[in-house]
Amino acid sequence: MLPSVLLLLLLSGAEAAYFGVVFSYSVGDFQPAGYPATTNFKVSFSSCEEFDLWLCNGNCSGFSVYPLDERGGEWCQTAYTVSLPVTFLSTLDTPFDATNWTENRNGIELSAATLLIEMRNRSDINKPNSSPQTTIIPLLRVPSNCQRNINLLVSEPDGDDVRCRYAADPECITCTPPSVLSVSSSCSLSFSPTNSSDEGPYAVQMVLEDFTGQTIILTNGNNSQEVKPQNDAISKIPVQFVFKVDPAAPSCTAGEYLPRFLPPTPEHGAQIHTDINQAVEISVRAEATQAETTELLFSGPTGVTKSSSGSGIFSLTWTPSAGDGGLNQTLCFVVQANSSGSVYQSDLRCVFVTAGSSPTTVSPPTAATPLPTTFPFMTILPPFTTPQTTTFPTTTTPPQTTTTTFPTTTTPPQTTTTPPQTTTTPPQTTTAPFPTTTTPPQTTTTPFPTTTTPPQTTTALPPTTIVLPPTTNQPTATSAPGPYYVLALNVKISTSLSLETDSATITNLIKDELERQGLPPDLTLKLLSDGVVKATA
Repeated sequence: MLPSVLLLLLLSGAEAAYFGVVFSYSVGDFQPAGYPATTNFKVSFSSCEEFDLWLCNGNCSGFSVYPLDERGGEWCQTAYTVSLPVTFLSTLDTPFDATNWTENRNGIELSAATLLIEMRNRSDINKPNSSPQTTIIPLLRVPSNCQRNINLLVSEPDGDDVRCRYAADPECITCTPPSVLSVSSSCSLSFSPTNSSDEGPYAVQMVLEDFTGQTIILTNGNNSQEVKPQNDAISKIPVQFVFKVDPAAPSCTAGEYLPRFLPPTPEHGAQIHTDINQAVEISVRAEATQAETTELLFSGPTGVTKSSSGSGIFSLTWTPSAGDGGLNQTLCFVVQANSSGSVYQSDLRCVFVTAGSSPTTVSPPTAATPLPTTFPFMTILPPFTTPQTTTFPTTTTPPQTTTTTFPTTTTPPQTTTTPPQTTTTPPQTTTAPFPTTTTPPQTTTTPFPTTTTPPQTTTALPPTTIVLPPTTNQPTATSAPGPYYVLALNVKISTSLSLETDSATITNLIKDELERQGLPPDLTLKLLSDGVVKATA
């Protein structure tokens, strides 16, 4: 505990601050384990240590955290990546909270953003949505007397139309856009020469949205559906960074004080192809005849490394892994130069790097087959907290087909995994799985909705793990209307949460889970003193 406290004090003395975030998520084609999904946060602070404190109290050894690039004493950009299969289709509309913005001219103190993550099945592509993909340097700078255009390079895995805008309430706490920078819907930002009174840093809070261009149907894991009009954004992601207006330069001609790119540097928007596990090297050359080109700064996929072999001679190297297959990874970079204590930055240049092709896929399940109830969404963590994981058994296990046949004996089918000490024995009550049809073999068939009493068996149900964002609510799904057959259910819980201090959280978890399984929302739950939760409807 003491090292964390000391580190926090050191960071406070150094005026640690937030420099922005770029978020994206992508979903692949259906695989036997579900839809492979990756969520990626690129969060920037004034130091790498501050990111570690914000995410995991200074110890990120158990997290998928990857430092990207940093400029010592100014900023550090770090990626936090979660890759898990999506096995329950839902949607998540949640805030993202970081900490205090670095000092800025437009008066934005507290950082915030809204993430709209659409994980329901799209009728047009027959899989969940993927967000726009982009990236940006945490700090872009330009002299106050020079023109500058910043063109974000954005890819859209589903081929949707992408539009950019500044964030508006309630997507931010203070939403004042930078007065010196305008943004177009095509994701181009423009700066025109201004007065010295406008010099200084500005907080930029942008939102990228994707539009399908047609009316589609979204289907969740309970097979309930929603019509999405073509003019409604299907997802929203934040792009936030700092734009700094520096003192006027002696000249705005590229190649004098402001670095100018030279061949063989790839052009903005260039497409570079490589194979999975095959390293690709991008050469970057720049010159500034009246200044010394000192460093290359970049933002891109995890694992990119940079090197320099002389003034103005740099290279970026990346080896993609299997999870990068088929995606257009955006890699952006600038070159900085120094002259008489002043710092000058080149234009922002971005390229696409594509690795191999997507992995072999299998056909997704039909709409009549409910998917298992797991929620592998990313964990959004506030400062100085660690993620909480709650494990509890589900009330039912969705069948693999639309018809379930009960055996005429009391011997349950064998399962491959039975969690020790945490099995659930449903009470011997009138219970039927929903919403499928039950037909006992070699007996007279009694279809639903009449009451069917299955054999009284003891079945160890597999647990469902839910990774909870400590400051956000779980995504909700609209349950298909009845019929309902569970009259009463006692569930024994195995969890790391405290029954004394977290009883309300545990109760809400179980209620959410039962609703997702199809039970009505007017459930009554009671957490008993011996740790048993009684649910009635």
